[in-house]
Amino acid sequence: MGKISKKRKIANAKVDSEKFYPLKEAMALVKEVNTTKFDASVDIHIRLGIDPRKADQALRGTVTLPNGTGKTKSVLVLCTPDKEEEAKAAGADYVGLDDYIQKIQGGWTDVDVIVATPNVMAKVGRIGRVLGPRGLMPNPKTGTVTPNVGAAVTDVKGGKISYRADKFGIVHNSVGRVSFTAEKLAENASELLNLIHKIKPSTAKGTYMKSVTVVSTMSPGIKVDIKSFK
Repeated sequence: MGKISKKRKIANAKVDSEKFYPLKEAMALVKEVNTTKFDASVDIHIRLGIDPRKADQALRGTVTLPNGTGKTKSVLVLCTPDKEEEAKAAGADYVGLDDYIQKIQGGWTDVDVIVATPNVMAKVGRIGRVLGPRGLMPNPKTGTVTPNVGAAVTDVKGGKISYRADKFGIVHNSVGRVSFTAEKLAENASELLNLIHKIKPSTAKGTYMKSVTVVSTMSPGIKVDIKSFK
């Protein structure tokens, strides 16, 4: 452990916990202070002045990151046989219905995104108890319940991510990897931040964007100056 804590101490010393950094500078810094040997995820935490218990303030949706996520997501398409070819042609990793529903009932969830056609949602509903807690439940709001399975798979593979505010009103998302340039990370983060800014609920009171923090898997949090991307 000694080695890591030494690295972490150096990393912590480089980040001024009182300072609000411009977005691009924050991304350059998060790359510099990352202490992992692997290509860690770079995450953004957006604290919003909303009440997620109110239906009109429960923010969720999708955004396509211009530079992708740095990780190709594995996709399962649950559909009737007439849609299987379209799903496979678009690059779905797993395609089927009853056999996969059985596998998931047995505890298999080794997949990043599940896309389903509307006509199979009654069956998918049965495995909601397994999928819901893992964030895998297909949803029309995130484009994962659709008859156009090919387009949905292409979107997911091309850097489309879903976001949602948690019960504390915080949106947590990965916006790339530490191997990305600071520019690319900042572009990805801006895309998400500007979208969140645009969809401010009219009923939200007080300060809407309270704080934005950038962090990698093993780095200290870096505060972002909100004025730097608006």
